[in-house]
Formats: sequence, C-alpha cells, structure tokens
Amino acid sequence: MSLDSQAFVKFALDSGVLKFGEYKLKSGRMSPYFFNAGLFDDGAKMLMLAQFYAASILKSGIEFDMIFGPAYKGIPLAATVAVELARQGKNVPFAYNRKEAKDHGEGGSLVGAPLKGRVLIIDDVMSAGTAAKESIALIKAAGATPHAIAIALDRQERGVENGVEVDYSAVQYVQRELGLQVCHVATLVDLLGYLQSQTGSDLAAHMPAVQAYRERYGV
Repeated sequence: MSLDSQAFVKFALDSGVLKFGEYKLKSGRMSPYFFNAGLFDDGAKMLMLAQFYAASILKSGIEFDMIFGPAYKGIPLAATVAVELARQGKNVPFAYNRKEAKDHGEGGSLVGAPLKGRVLIIDDVMSAGTAAKESIALIKAAGATPHAIAIALDRQERGVENGVEVDYSAVQYVQRELGLQVCHVATLVDLLGYLQSQTGSDLAAHMPAVQAYRERYGV
C-alpha cells in the first residue's frame, strides 16, 4: 500500500477505526463519522500506523530532536513511531508522561529519555487543543522546546471554546497562537476525496452527510 493520505483513510476504515453513523462529540455536535485510534489494537495495525506517521513526519521536513507521547494514546504512538523512524535511519529518543506522578523509584510524571531540545509531540487527533496545551506545559517545565505536533487525522472543523463556536480549528489555534508546526497523516478533505472515489459502493452513500458537516463546521 502506498503511504498517501487516501491510503490511510482506507486503512482506518478497514481497521474499524474510522466509522460512519451518528456520533456525539465533546463539542456537542453530532458528527456523521468518528475516528477512534484506540482501535489500532494489534501489532500489524500499529506497524502500519507507525509507517504512515513516519512518512508524514519525514515528508513535512519538520526538524526535531526527540519525540513525546502524551498519556495515554500518545504513549504507544510515540514508541512505535520512534522505532519506525529508527528503521528508516532517523534514531531519536522518546519520552511520555504518566497521568499521576510516581512517588517512588525514579519518581515524577515523566518516563523515558530526558526532555531536551526541539520536541515533536505525537497524538491521534486534536479536537480542542487542551491535550496539546498540557503537553506544551510539561515540555517547557522540563526545559525543552515544544516544537511541533504530528496527528493522524485533522478534522478541519471550527473549535468550541466555553460553549461558543469560534472561527478557527484546534490545529489552526496551535499553529497561530502557540507557534507550533503541525503535520497530519490525513484530513477531512482526504476523507471526502476517498468517499468520492468510491462511487457505486456503500461507502459513497455517506458522502452527502460528511460533505454537509464539512460545509456547516469546516474551516
């Protein structure tokens, strides 16, 4: 499989990670699709996922010194992407955090390599930017520089702050307000492109609802 964005959409669909229907989001919106990266749940899927991430990261040209995976979904992502990058000749350290600080042994909330230099945060999706802010605070507190974020899917939709819809997405907020670069494996536009290519199949039937959602909430 070529490691392009629409191939990733197919991979997510085949893995049961991307589904269609009616899903209530944290924002309160009813979405016609849902992406649950926790369902990349076996070795073969994680291997392929890491290859997609690595391809996207290397293609982006983003320079970084290490990887950080925010608990919990970011932990296996950081580890597997670090392995895949090493396989491709870019060996970098990685670290992750615990939700609760440990008061014995090495202590603290950080695990892995010491945070230093330019840090690439790896996560699944970015809905409100809250997790990104928490990671940024941890990285800065350790004396390192939060530099960029890699995500699997950019939903490309307007954010909601304090119950009020804003005219920018979480990704745009992180780029403009927090000053971090963001790379993605795929976007909502890629999803629509894939559905459009499936003319005559059952999948194509979902396109009108996804397109209407994009027109209503998209950035």
